[in-house]
Amino acid sequence: MTIQTLSGVNDIGFSPDGKLVVSGSDDRSVRIWDALTGDIVKELKGHTDWVQSVAFSPDGKQVVSGSDDRSVRIWDALTGDLVKELKGHTDWVQSVAFSPDGKQVVSGSKDQSVWIWNALTRDLVKELKGHTSQVQSVAFSPDGKQVMSGSFDQSVQIWDALTGDLVKELKGHTDWVQSVAFSPDGKQVVSGSDDRSVRIWDALTGDLVKELKGHTDWVQS
Repeated sequence: MTIQTLSGVNDIGFSPDGKLVVSGSDDRSVRIWDALTGDIVKELKGHTDWVQSVAFSPDGKQVVSGSDDRSVRIWDALTGDLVKELKGHTDWVQSVAFSPDGKQVVSGSKDQSVWIWNALTRDLVKELKGHTSQVQSVAFSPDGKQVMSGSFDQSVQIWDALTGDLVKELKGHTDWVQSVAFSPDGKQVVSGSDDRSVRIWDALTGDLVKELKGHTDWVQS
């Protein structure tokens, strides 16, 4: 099945039950689709610039979006209503994700910072500073105790989500880091880069486990 849009799609994701798909687009909208029929279930409007990142909450009841309008927005996935607008970033929001318990949201921005928000109160919990260039990708560990970020400064950084302290900085990529993710057990992390490589790292020691080569151009995700 092909789901048609009228503008570029920057990010997509499944709901936890696999019945819905969410997409974020250059047309400034967030759309929720029926994965079986391809029908639009909800169109979430409010962003005033490109939507770069989207994700469902772990219970599937909410959607978070990050935009070039510098805001992070939390939506009711059933009604399409805006629940919370989180403001504070001073440049494009490139990546967003819910914590495993759904109580927090992490965002990464072109302003070089990673922010952890309370999804219920809209309060800023921690501002993580350490990158020297745009933050392109963020993720929570499966236990919610750590946050990882990948940046155009060519590094991957792992942070303590409670204290905001930098736990590990993973260096080795020779170009922009575009995407990062934890393994399901949280023991390893993976990163993709414009240096055309995929790297698997030990999350505890920060050691490089494997470098996967073969792509002939940028690795975006």
